[in-house]
Amino acid sequence: MHNTIKPKVTLVGAGPGDPDLLTLKAVKALAEANVVLYDALANDEILAHAPQNAIKIFVGKKIGNHAYTQDQINQLIVDNALTYGNVVRLKGGDPFIFGRGSEEIEFVESFGIPTVVVPGISSVVAVPASQGISITKRGVSESFWAITGTTSDRKLSSDVALAAQSSATVVILMGMHKLPQIIDLFQKEDKGNLPVAIIQNGTTSDEKVGVGTVDSILEVVKQNKLTSPAIIVLGEVVRESNKLKGFYEEFLSNEITR
Repeated sequence: MHNTIKPKVTLVGAGPGDPDLLTLKAVKALAEANVVLYDALANDEILAHAPQNAIKIFVGKKIGNHAYTQDQINQLIVDNALTYGNVVRLKGGDPFIFGRGSEEIEFVESFGIPTVVVPGISSVVAVPASQGISITKRGVSESFWAITGTTSDRKLSSDVALAAQSSATVVILMGMHKLPQIIDLFQKEDKGNLPVAIIQNGTTSDEKVGVGTVDSILEVVKQNKLTSPAIIVLGEVVRESNKLKGFYEEFLSNEITR
């Protein structure tokens, strides 16, 4: 008599990229996986926590190269759970922050398949932290906005214009190709001197950083050849970072002597 398959889906956040920033719960979930469906963002070392004989399927989306549509991914999760039992759906960062995790969970649950969510360390917080940027700081920033640069209809989120009016720290994910528009919105609010940091491949060994102000950051991006995946941080807290302090002190003294 063969064992009946018990389908189950665990949605796991893989963290911001550094394989050591995986939670213990994520490691345990991967160790029990029969199938792992993973995104482009998950570091390969993270997959090593799954059994060698587990089926590993890449379903990531890269701009201009969509391996699968979201509907196909949803269907793959369900098909694999019904066929093999224990499926881990592995997503970069935290699955519920711009990761479409809730859509996948709803689809899976509509088939009566039990689901578990394992939160991940979000790059919204972890990537600035890796550069010493505290996205909230007493007396400097009382809140932060986390905004996606690209909404489902490929436009810049209208929240960016609202965020530019506030004194909050603004963290934008997937916004590099919209950077000129973002900068324009902050310049409209007379925030040309607001500090900006752009962190590419944050928390990984290929991390690259560019710092400047709203007025100078486009030039910095060009000089440092910064591209996606990168996180854009706009706010006074960038200037407060111990790692980046030297740059702003130098920058400000140049401004004064000009």
